[in-house]
Amino acid sequence: MADVAKDLAAGTVGGAAQLIVGHPFDTIKVKLQSQPAPLPGQPPKYSGAMDAVRQTMAAEGPRGLYKGMGAPLATVAALNAVLFTVRGQMEALLRSEPGAPLTVNQQVVCGAGAGVAVSFLASPTELIKCRLQAQSALADSAASSAATKYGGPIDVAKHVVREAGFRGLYKGLVPTLAREAPGNAAMFGVYEALKQYFAGGPDTSGLGRGPLIVAGGLAGASFWLFVYPTDVVKSAIQVDGFKNPKYSGSLDAFRRILAAEGMKGLYRGFGPAMARSVPANAACFLAYEVTRSRLR
Repeated sequence: MADVAKDLAAGTVGGAAQLIVGHPFDTIKVKLQSQPAPLPGQPPKYSGAMDAVRQTMAAEGPRGLYKGMGAPLATVAALNAVLFTVRGQMEALLRSEPGAPLTVNQQVVCGAGAGVAVSFLASPTELIKCRLQAQSALADSAASSAATKYGGPIDVAKHVVREAGFRGLYKGLVPTLAREAPGNAAMFGVYEALKQYFAGGPDTSGLGRGPLIVAGGLAGASFWLFVYPTDVVKSAIQVDGFKNPKYSGSLDAFRRILAAEGMKGLYRGFGPAMARSVPANAACFLAYEVTRSRLR
């Protein structure tokens, strides 16, 4: 039980650090992913990441970059507690003896299992966050019910439940699972591989903060390298309307985005996602490791 409590506390602190550092990048990513396709001969609402930043700052000020942060901040304790605690319990199951280091392949398995578990909490949180972040990008799309002006996270949840019941909060669960399981498998595998490389062996307990920051940042980047198109599909599904949806499901969204925009469409917002992943995950893993070390 002591290890569970440490993972709960350290995961919460790590998640808060990740959110504070990375949320502005995530806002721009979602705006680029969810902007409506331009009419023939017309330019897109945002020409790129920096243009999205400029327009957001001009229209909403710095607070616009933190729009939608309330939902993940309110649930960050639960999300990261589940992620790191499930990972920790799977580590305990796979160890040959207490305290024995795990191989990189074992950490991949632990990351995948933790990703499956966290998806059921992440899906409604992501839906609320994405609808808040995307509403200004969708405002010019009269056909989209997601253009509703929400007053905040609770208002989004009320609108969704009113339109589609509580099941509506899990719109996009399938692509969330398809993102979280392989993404976390890659992230925790890369993190462990880099730590062992820096430590010169399986015992990584003596690593300083510098190697942990590098390992955490590159591990976060590996998450998006593996699953980014899945995240684009997830965002498209979650900001889609309920009564007259544009997409019938994840595969339909994938096919239609690919047909309309090619592979480029499946990588909309990739720059901000990668720019976010390195500092945000470096902060997350460093905060997790330092907090867990202090609790020993």
